Amino acid sequence: MQLVRRFRFPALLCALAVLFCELIARPYANMGVCDDGPYILMARHLANAGHVVYNGWATAMLGWQLYLGAAFIKVFGFSFASVRMSTLLVAVVMAWLLQRTMVLAGATERNATLGTLAFVLSPLYLALSATYMNDIFGLFAVVVCLFGCLRALQESTERATVTWLCFAVVTNAVFGTARQIAWLGILVMVPSALYVLGRRGAWRTGRRVLWAGGVVTAAGALFIFACMQWFARQPYSIPEHLAVHGGTALNLLSRSFHGFLDLPFLLLPIVALFLPELRKSPRRSFGVGSVGLAACALILLVLHVTRAGARPMLEPALGDWVSKYGGFGTMVLTGTPPVFLHADARLVLTALSLGGLLGLIASLLDPGPIRPGTEATPPLPWRDLGVLLAPFAVAYTLLLAPRAASLVALAGGLFDRYLLELLAVALPCIVRYYQERVQARLPTVSVLMVGLTAMYSVVTVHNMFSLYRARVALAGEFVARGIPDASVNGGWERNILVEIRHSGYVNQPHIELPADAYTPAPPLPEGTCPMFWGDYTPHIRPIYGVSFDPDACYGLAPFAPVHYTRWPFLTPGTLYVVRYLPQKKK
Repeated sequence: MQLVRRFRFPALLCALAVLFCELIARPYANMGVCDDGPYILMARHLANAGHVVYNGWATAMLGWQLYLGAAFIKVFGFSFASVRMSTLLVAVVMAWLLQRTMVLAGATERNATLGTLAFVLSPLYLALSATYMNDIFGLFAVVVCLFGCLRALQESTERATVTWLCFAVVTNAVFGTARQIAWLGILVMVPSALYVLGRRGAWRTGRRVLWAGGVVTAAGALFIFACMQWFARQPYSIPEHLAVHGGTALNLLSRSFHGFLDLPFLLLPIVALFLPELRKSPRRSFGVGSVGLAACALILLVLHVTRAGARPMLEPALGDWVSKYGGFGTMVLTGTPPVFLHADARLVLTALSLGGLLGLIASLLDPGPIRPGTEATPPLPWRDLGVLLAPFAVAYTLLLAPRAASLVALAGGLFDRYLLELLAVALPCIVRYYQERVQARLPTVSVLMVGLTAMYSVVTVHNMFSLYRARVALAGEFVARGIPDASVNGGWERNILVEIRHSGYVNQPHIELPADAYTPAPPLPEGTCPMFWGDYTPHIRPIYGVSFDPDACYGLAPFAPVHYTRWPFLTPGTLYVVRYLPQKKK
């Protein structure tokens, strides 16, 4: 037991579980996945030229993420997989750190381990950990800051408290350069920790702590201001404005509700444990919870009927990364991809997610007595934990509004990957509440649910990268036949890399520097099959395209289809090459 405590084996188990699952999934493909293609090219340029150059795609600063990716290129050589392994390293370290953070927040070692595994083995976390997206890097900045603040609140000496406050500010300042919204750690979370320290009486007995904390927080804010000024002056960077734009308020509200309904689904192994509370809770609590949930459903229904083409109501797993089709990349090609989660499975997941959420609401309305703690160190009081986390969650949600508005107009809804930070701050609270009010130990069934979640995640990550490898194989066939890369619509991830290769940057209308960077794309020849985001890639003049459907557009082109493996099914997926222009009559 001394060895376990010394080397933090439960936290190490969480880290190794992430690495083990990723190795099973084999997440490699020599092309961009979602946004990470341009980021990988930026890391390669940094490794070769020694300075950061944007290419018209990044709204995030990227910062230390690029330097870590460049370091991996220097050590292992350039490939898409080698750069993405830098993200996996951060994801593995963060799994260890998140388990320790949950223990500091009051969870027992066992419960913190199961809660962490439920989060880091989720399909969203595992998929993003295998890419070079900035979501994992931004989340890491938040988790490290939260860890430092919790340590500062639980130290008994002024020197240790100040040290951990400085740690929280410095790490959040540096790691927040990957994603600007992560700087809410300095701007909101650290001031909340200082408020807790002041309320405890430190205004009188520990003024040095508050003065030092205030000074280092102000220095962190100045660092943020300097970074933002630098970023605003970088050519071909994409500014992110706080003003809400794009789409109607009604559409924005509806899409945001849909996005937040994914929260209980993404923490299903923990949220589903509250299902028995529906049976235990009194009628009043159950009734109030039911009415509240029914009111939310009614609001969503009203919003739903005001517009056409909305997705099914109250159904989880409908994001861009966690969807009924599996992982990302299935909706960027022509045709309809094969369904991974069929209607019956989605119905069961919906019932478990919403039932667990209702049980949590009922338990909160009528909580049982607090069970005695099982740790030697008293946990942080709920009031202090709430002051530390609630302002951050509110500020993060409010700052999502401008992004959600632009995404509604651009891509149709809020991306599920933007919920990671909210999941990370909600998880310690849910696990601690369960062990104090429901049961001291998470039940054995939670181990089974975490295992099933891990299996589901491994399968979807494998299938996602198997699909991308099939797209790479098709691209190789085009090259072998001498077909120019600009004559093929291979999906927007491939198209933007082709555009960068031809012009040096993506033709983004949001580029402000230089002012004349964006030029409207000339119209495609009459009859050309529609191409998603074609205005961003004016050099792409498609003759052929990659499709799930052999009958899409103008039918099959004279290319052999490419098959890819789909776990756990025996039937493989298939990609076809279709014509994007009508055949000329002889």
